[in-house]
Amino acid sequence: MTVCRLPIVLSGLLAIGLAASGCAAPASSGGAPGSAQTAADDGFNDPYENTNRAIFDFNTSVDHAVLAPVARTYRTVLPQPVRQSVHDFLQNLNGPVIFANDVLQGDPKLAGTTLARLAVNTTVGVGGMFDVASRMGLPYHWNDLGVTLGTWGIGEGPYLVVPVFGPSNPRDLVGKVGDGFADPGNIVAGNANVLWATFARAAADGVDQRQRNLDSLEQIERTSLDYYATIRSLYRQQRQAEMRHEHFDLPGAAPASEAKPEPAMTYTVAPSSSPAGATAK
Repeated sequence: MTVCRLPIVLSGLLAIGLAASGCAAPASSGGAPGSAQTAADDGFNDPYENTNRAIFDFNTSVDHAVLAPVARTYRTVLPQPVRQSVHDFLQNLNGPVIFANDVLQGDPKLAGTTLARLAVNTTVGVGGMFDVASRMGLPYHWNDLGVTLGTWGIGEGPYLVVPVFGPSNPRDLVGKVGDGFADPGNIVAGNANVLWATFARAAADGVDQRQRNLDSLEQIERTSLDYYATIRSLYRQQRQAEMRHEHFDLPGAAPASEAKPEPAMTYTVAPSSSPAGATAK
């Protein structure tokens, strides 16, 4: 089982290694003008901003060339109810890891909600294809090992941009690897020697998340004076909201359910990050 799952874990370790190699080099003078001062003024722990910006530009190119076109095609080909069922199914697969982190954080209320959601959606919801639990007053919440480590007082460390994976920090990278080890889906795929299922799930989740934020990210990129700084600010706000177990969406993102959208919560981006102080609702 360990050998079969090794590629999954190594992919996470590779991400950490790539980030660490970027951190090892001090910021050069060849980055965006005033970039180091921008990070300091915004209060972000971004000492490797020039390296992060270079990786961010690479990720943006990959997104424009591959991810966004695939997401648009996915949205065009599949009707909204089908896309919603795929989204609900992927959320349900995350349930065991979310439950484990609820328990590790010592939060019986969240753990009970997650366990009840798993039971309802896996049975009445036909394997998680329909989010029946939310209609029963059992709302979905995200949780991961990075949040758990933060709950127990471990700092996030410097802001990092990981090739392909995007915004992160050392604590969240370690959390991703830990969650990968603990995910029952990865364990089952490893035992059955069907690693393609794990990668297919990761790809489906990436496409689902990207298509849900197509319009919002295009608007942010089009209107931001500094796209990098805006994404950095939004990522930080998202993680802080998840630490508080609050709902967070990018501006204009597709709601979790078009029939029953989540209650709105507002997070304001620092004015220096975008011309209009973009908000996420």
